[in-house]
Amino acid sequence: MPTAAARQLVRTLGRRGIVLLILGSGKVCYGIGWLADPAPRPPGLELLYNIAPMHCWAWVWIVGGSITFGSAWLRIGRDRVGFIAALVPPSVWGVAYAVGAADGYERAWFIAGWYATSHAAMICWAATVREDPRPRRSRKPREGGGM
Repeated sequence: MPTAAARQLVRTLGRRGIVLLILGSGKVCYGIGWLADPAPRPPGLELLYNIAPMHCWAWVWIVGGSITFGSAWLRIGRDRVGFIAALVPPSVWGVAYAVGAADGYERAWFIAGWYATSHAAMICWAATVREDPRPRRSRKPREGGGM
């Protein structure tokens, strides 16, 4: 059973805001995980670690996630920046894995596909979700009608 605070948060943020809140939180956590234990040369990500150390790439997730999280409180239309920020980290990593796959790390094709579908495609879909403009109906029974 949701608490009053949770219900108020859902009313305040709406569907799009809740999605941005969840996406942003997850991206920040993922980035912090890379900061806490950066693998020096993870297979498939050669494109990234040839440009900068992995702890630098962790900040792409943290900054993108923070912008996404903060955008949860923006009005529809202005929250677009959050969806764009949510797309950047998985797109960068997806491209890096695709390049790694082309360089011979065959498992990277599947990881790139995972980023493309589970991250990028879902974010693009979530960006199209509209808030319900109709007021919610109360659960009170109608007067004079029914059984």
